[in-house]
Order: sequence, then C-alpha cells, then structure tokens
Amino acid sequence: MSETTAGPKATVGRYGVWSIGLRSEDPARRGELAETAAELEQLGYGAVWLGGSTAVRHAVPLVEATSRLTVGTSIQSIWQYPAADTAAAFAELEKAHPGRFLLGLGVSHAQFTDQYRRPYSSLIAYLDALDEAGVPAQRRVLAALGPRTLELSRDRAAGAIPYLVTPEHTAYARQILGEGPLLAPELKVVLETDPDRARTLARDYLAMYLTLPNYTGNFLRHGFTEADLADGGSDRLVDAVFAWGDETAIRSRIDTFFAAGADHVALQVVDGGTRESLPRQAWRELASLLS
Repeated sequence: MSETTAGPKATVGRYGVWSIGLRSEDPARRGELAETAAELEQLGYGAVWLGGSTAVRHAVPLVEATSRLTVGTSIQSIWQYPAADTAAAFAELEKAHPGRFLLGLGVSHAQFTDQYRRPYSSLIAYLDALDEAGVPAQRRVLAALGPRTLELSRDRAAGAIPYLVTPEHTAYARQILGEGPLLAPELKVVLETDPDRARTLARDYLAMYLTLPNYTGNFLRHGFTEADLADGGSDRLVDAVFAWGDETAIRSRIDTFFAAGADHVALQVVDGGTRESLPRQAWRELASLLS
C-alpha cells in the first residue's frame, strides 16, 4: 500500500507534537517554522498538529520543509472556513505533497462564534460538502468528544483527534470507533517534577478550558464532579489530563493512553510560555524519553 492510499495510522506514527506556535502567519517566522518542523521530523515525531482554528494554508510551510512528517489541523473550525475553500486548498496541497496532510475538523465552541447553531447537523453538512468536492474521508479526522461525533468519526472520517481527554475517555472512544479508525488524543505535558510547580503551570493553562461547556460537559460524563471543575481544577482532574513528573512518570502516563486504545498521542508541552512559543528544547527532551 502506498503512502497516498494508506490510512493515517500508517503515516502518523506513535507520537506527535501539538502546537499553536507552529501555525504562525508571520512571514518573518517562516524560516524558523521550517527549521523547527525539519528538526521534529529528525527527532522521530510522526506528526505535527497545528493548534487553534487552523486552515490548510498553515500546514503548507511545514509540509514543504519536511519529507515524511504528517501535518494536521487540530482543529479547523467549520464556522470559520467554508467547505469549498477548504476543499480547493486541500486539493492543491494533496497534489503537491500526496498523503502528507490530514484535515482535522471540529465545531469549536459557542463562545467563539456567533454562527454556532445545531453543531452536529452543521458538521454533517460540512462533511457532505467535502464529499461532493472530492476530499476523501481517509484524509480527514474529527475533534470528537461525545458519542454521536465519535460515531461520525468512524463513519465519515478516518478517525478522531479528541482534545483534553483522559485515558478513560480514550477507552470509551475506542469502543465506539472499533479497531480500524485512527484514535489520536492530545495530551499536555509538563516537564516538572515538583508537584506544586507542575500543577500550578497546569492550572494556569487549564483555566480557559474550564469555561467551555464542551469540555466541562465531557468531564462530567466521565466521572468527574462539579467540585473537580472548581478553583482551577482538582488535583484529580489535573493529574488526569496532564502528564508531569520525572521521565518515568511522564512515559508511564503517556503509555496509559496507548493501553486504553490510542494509536497515536499528540503531545503538547506546557511550560508557562506563551501559546505561540516553540519549546524546542522540551520537544528534544520528550523525544529522548520516548525513544
């Protein structure tokens, strides 16, 4: 099976990097982004996932700078980018670099767009439009949390890329997806051994997400309580959605996602820097502990 016809399981590898910083549109940073992507490929990461509401065009510089790395959007909001424009951009990138890009789609959050109406039906309509425009189901994945969207990931896409989830959610998602589709959860990593420091960094980053019902509702569906969501998140919640500690503890936490059914884990470094920063030394350290 060639790379162009292989499903994403065959191309993304076990580990990827999730980063908002790698999606910059600043022309002055193009060289830095290309250099970073090339290093990530050399370090052994199989995929880069571009955080924020990312379009196909954000992937182009990274694909062009590498030879094997898969680049995916995580996620592209269906409200922000029309399906016809997305399909045209996808076709252009796919023609130039077959099999190197995955279109990660999601419905985002009501707080971020005035267009937010009937998200599930709107996602189906968006997928219908992509089908009509010739974007293959095997080149797209969905940011799915709940059962209906996970079923859609199984039936209308190559799989799911859940964000801010636990190993328990991964097991739940795998049960719905079955064995075939890609399951690639995102996991935040804090390279810090001091518990207070690690959890403070984690809570600072988690704060925004605890204002978004899509995430809090998912936590409540999977065994957490309102008390876990209060005051920046309980230790139980923080420890469930972040990997922190020494190398052994972090590796062990990542491995729990694979044991639960993940095919690939997208690792997001949380170090107190800005969301647009490129924590290259941390990515090197992670690659070393994962080898």
